[in-house]
Amino acid sequence: MDIHVTLITMGMSTEEIMGLALEMAGFESIPADSEIYNPKEDVNKVLFAIDVGVPGLLLAKMLGCDAAIAHHPEGGMAAIENFKVFKKHVDLMVKNGVPKKVAEEAVERKMRALMVKSHQANYDLAPSVARVLDMGYMNIHNPLDELGRKIMQEVVDKVGKDAKVGDLMLAFTKLKEFSSAKTPIMLVLGDEENKVGKAVVAHGALTNGGSDVAKAYFEYGVDTLIYIHIEPKDLEILASLELEGNLLVTGHIASDCVGINPFIRELERRGIEVIPLGLVGL
Repeated sequence: MDIHVTLITMGMSTEEIMGLALEMAGFESIPADSEIYNPKEDVNKVLFAIDVGVPGLLLAKMLGCDAAIAHHPEGGMAAIENFKVFKKHVDLMVKNGVPKKVAEEAVERKMRALMVKSHQANYDLAPSVARVLDMGYMNIHNPLDELGRKIMQEVVDKVGKDAKVGDLMLAFTKLKEFSSAKTPIMLVLGDEENKVGKAVVAHGALTNGGSDVAKAYFEYGVDTLIYIHIEPKDLEILASLELEGNLLVTGHIASDCVGINPFIRELERRGIEVIPLGLVGL
């Protein structure tokens, strides 16, 4: 008699997926810029992109996915209260020698602007579509940015203070995310022949700190600052101040992928099929 055994594999729930991201980042709770909009218990196939709005949800449904995972906040309270994560710049500045009062003042203006801007969000459009489609839907932002920040800071620390800024730029391109990106790493302030000195990757706090945060770093002993992007207006302000320091901009999408890609590989290791969209370096 032939005996046929069918193996049934269970996927992960959206809650378990979020828990994995928190574990990898070393977090104990979900930060304000991340959220599960529509929970799903048995997720075996996901669409993963930096931005997943209504078109992405429809595509995920067409492709037979159980859930869609975005990196950036797409709705719910994550779209309304994500500005709270910007305050993490204070912790990073204090850790790197900026007095707490100075750090708090440096984030105040932009944090207030982010709070006001959050009220523009159409916060339930995409989540409501996910509910209609019965599609698991979530975004994971700060945990993956923190994971990427740690990886990038390791590169900085390995290069060392006595290396030239140009050497640091070259070291970053050893990461596949940067070598695969169409956006080159830019030195927007300083000189490639300068020494790296004390260097900080100011990432993992919702968005870049703008001119005020960069100014505080340069005034309190940081020689090389790494942002993943910066507004042109903030760069103009910094240039006009004629501060001593080097400012590297590594590129938004590539830098986000430094933290996203290890997470995707871990999901795949656990049996989840991942369809990546718009990512580099996988």
